[in-house]
Amino acid sequence: MEILSYKPEGYLPGIILDKESGKFEISGKTCPEDAIEFYEPVFNWLDEYSKSPLKETIFDFKLTYFNTVSSKIIMMIMLRVEEIAEDGHSVKIRWFYPEDDEDLEEAGDDYKDMLEIDFEMIPYDEDEEGEDSFSQNLIDSLL
Repeated sequence: MEILSYKPEGYLPGIILDKESGKFEISGKTCPEDAIEFYEPVFNWLDEYSKSPLKETIFDFKLTYFNTVSSKIIMMIMLRVEEIAEDGHSVKIRWFYPEDDEDLEEAGDDYKDMLEIDFEMIPYDEDEEGEDSFSQNLIDSLL
C-alpha cells in the first residue's frame, strides 16, 4: 500500500498512514474548509487497509484543536478502526492530550466511551514536549 501523508499546515493536520512502518497518526489542528473532501483519501486508505491489516494496529491522535465537523470526521475514522478490531485484529487508539487541556481530555473520554476497542488516554506536558514536538516527529518520520 502506498503511504498517505500530509504535513501539518495551518488548520490542516499532519497525517501519516504507513502500513509498512506501522505508523498511523493524525496530529495538530484540524478544521479544513471541506472536511469530507479533505479526509476522503483517509477513508479510502483505511477501507483498503482494512482488507489486509497488520496483526496489530495502533492509531495515534494528538490533536491540539478541532472544530465540530472535524470531531465527527474523527469519530468516523475511529469507527473504521473499530471495524478492523471487530474482524478479529488487535487494535488500539491512543489519544494524546496536553495534561492541562480539559476540553481535549474530555473529548478523548467521550470517544473512548463510544467505542468498544482498546483506547488509551495519554496526557503529556506541553512544556516538556513542546506543542509542535509531535508534529515535528511526524514530519521527521516522513523524511
